[in-house]
Amino acid sequence: MKWPIAPAVRKPGLLNLVPVLVVVIGLVLLFPVRSEAYAGPGAGFAVLSSFWTLFVAFLYSVYAFLTWPFRHVLRLLRRRKAYGKAQVTRAIILGFDGMDPELADRFMQEGKLSHLAKLRDQGTFLPLRTTCPAISPVAWSTFQTGVNPGKHNIYDFLARDLSSYLPFLSSAQIRGPKRRLRIGEYSVPLGKPEIKGLRRGTPFWHWLGKAGIFCSVIRVPVTFPPEKFPGVLLSGMCVPDLKGSQGTFCFCTTRGAGDKFREGGVRIPIERHGSVFRSYIPGPEDPLATNSGSGLRVDFELRADLRHNQARIEVDSQKFTLKIREYSEWIPVKFKAGLGFTARGICRFYVKQLSPEVEVYVTPVNIDPGRPDLPISHPVTYSIYLAKLFGPYATLGLAEDTWALNEEVLDDQAFLAQCYANHEDRERMLFDALDKTPQGLCVCVFDTTDRVQHMFWRYLEDDHPAARKVPRDQRPSVIEDLYRRMDDLIGRVMDQIDDKTLLLAVSDHGFKSFTRCVNLNAWLHQNGYLALNSGKSESGDWFQDVDWSRTLAYTMGLNGLYLNLKGREREGIVEPGTESETLKNELRTKLNGLVDPASGGIGITGVFDCDAVFAGPYVDNAPDLIVGYGAGFRASWDSVTGRVTTQLFEDNTKAWSGDHCIDPRLVPGVLFCNRKIAEEKPAIVDVAPTILKLFGLGLPTYFDGKPWTVAPEPSK
Repeated sequence: MKWPIAPAVRKPGLLNLVPVLVVVIGLVLLFPVRSEAYAGPGAGFAVLSSFWTLFVAFLYSVYAFLTWPFRHVLRLLRRRKAYGKAQVTRAIILGFDGMDPELADRFMQEGKLSHLAKLRDQGTFLPLRTTCPAISPVAWSTFQTGVNPGKHNIYDFLARDLSSYLPFLSSAQIRGPKRRLRIGEYSVPLGKPEIKGLRRGTPFWHWLGKAGIFCSVIRVPVTFPPEKFPGVLLSGMCVPDLKGSQGTFCFCTTRGAGDKFREGGVRIPIERHGSVFRSYIPGPEDPLATNSGSGLRVDFELRADLRHNQARIEVDSQKFTLKIREYSEWIPVKFKAGLGFTARGICRFYVKQLSPEVEVYVTPVNIDPGRPDLPISHPVTYSIYLAKLFGPYATLGLAEDTWALNEEVLDDQAFLAQCYANHEDRERMLFDALDKTPQGLCVCVFDTTDRVQHMFWRYLEDDHPAARKVPRDQRPSVIEDLYRRMDDLIGRVMDQIDDKTLLLAVSDHGFKSFTRCVNLNAWLHQNGYLALNSGKSESGDWFQDVDWSRTLAYTMGLNGLYLNLKGREREGIVEPGTESETLKNELRTKLNGLVDPASGGIGITGVFDCDAVFAGPYVDNAPDLIVGYGAGFRASWDSVTGRVTTQLFEDNTKAWSGDHCIDPRLVPGVLFCNRKIAEEKPAIVDVAPTILKLFGLGLPTYFDGKPWTVAPEPSK
């Protein structure tokens, strides 16, 4: 889902603003203003300006320089005490999002993953129980906090607004100042915006940091906005792009604007002026505009060289040459508003074709890690440090553009090139962190395993609807190559560790095929639980034309099923208590075992009552039921966006052909360790307490996970 926000803006003349800054700081300190955060589709957000980000970074650097000798002495004393009861001096956790235990076992049996096989033989290889539901933000939130979703408040990528039935991003909300000053044609925001994380619970590296154990945490999902702790962190999944969405690509073409992509991108026309082609990159909303919907843009020009199959592109006075089907480096772009306000980002260009039409793909505009318009790391200087060390890199939480491949804007090879370029950047960050963390904790999560399996599972099966046109002998072994690459990474990490280092390789869930779509809203409508306005047989996105006065239940997101509960939902009609419990039991009975007439497969293998599954202070925010789809099935693309259709089951023909948002019992993750673990059924919720125990720390009483018994040294 795409969530537009107003741009972060960069103010002109830093030195000239020092007197103003002093006054503003005084006012903020004397008259602090509380700001609530809210997000919804189409809502305008304002984000922390890069001016404030960089100013805070400057103050932090001065503070760090002046206090370094004292902090260094204190750190040495704390470390000496911190490791007194530790069973390990260093722990390395490599997260491979979506790595599947069945595939890993198969490739190891075939002799293709020698390093993972070594971990299996000398240490541990087991399936790792995931969360309910088996969705990445849910599972990684449990991984880092050691608690169930009822205590960390993340149940899906999306949550719903009870007053409007509309969705918002479940992990973070951003809202700008409520007050604005009208100056002529401009509306100037006053005050500081707020970025509010919605994940609850304390990540285990916070406990380690407080005990004096240094931690490097790289791209773990649901760590945006970054929280303060004694260590370094680069935020992962759920970091927005500069528009504030979870990734909006741009497809510039001479074919004209045409229809909008339903998800993920926008079409922008390319106009020809003699030998020059001109287009633009749409940016964030103008923060000074009096009306919403006034977007900023960056123009660019292209000159085609058909003789050499290349193009010369000029953007923001930068010039570079690209061959057809080649990516540019990260290009800085600057969106200019009035009064000298700017928003800066980075993007990559890809020339798809130059004849007979000109087509150029532009990645979502990422927050520039070297000059961040939004806090994406802790401390704020960490992202800048990495950019200075390695150059610009993707900061978007979902940086691999799956929607561009789904919409056939990118082909397989272009998508893979993008994935592995991002992956190589992540590897460089990991090995730098390993060098800088000889003691303590180093955690790095790699997303490539998830994105590649989502998009290329179709080639693993003889009759996947998304690959029926591709002859069997022409299907690439993309996923096998993916696992080989991860195995090579494991080997290079193993070369850098000693017997006192614990190495864990874990995934949040596994994978299964996604061949058939299930529109649960269609089932609810056909069975009398969801009503449409008179004369309607289908609805638009986000429940357009749903008659809430006659609706008992609805679904939104990937696995959640909600009752239209009286006193909770705005137009709820189901009475809490006996009536709601009866309705839940009725839905569970009818949906469990739902058969697909066309394939004969079981579309739903389990429906779980959230009151029985979750426990904690945030259970009221959970869906009423979690739907566990069977292997080969998943919520339809329409059902996820709250659309009611007439089709209950249909083929999935998109490149997105594998998934895990199904019955969690069918998609456990992996657990590899260089030491023996005496646990028959380990779960991802156990990772946090296990690490704290290995470093000699006591466990919070509210933890749901249990520490594993880990051998003191690796087997020889």
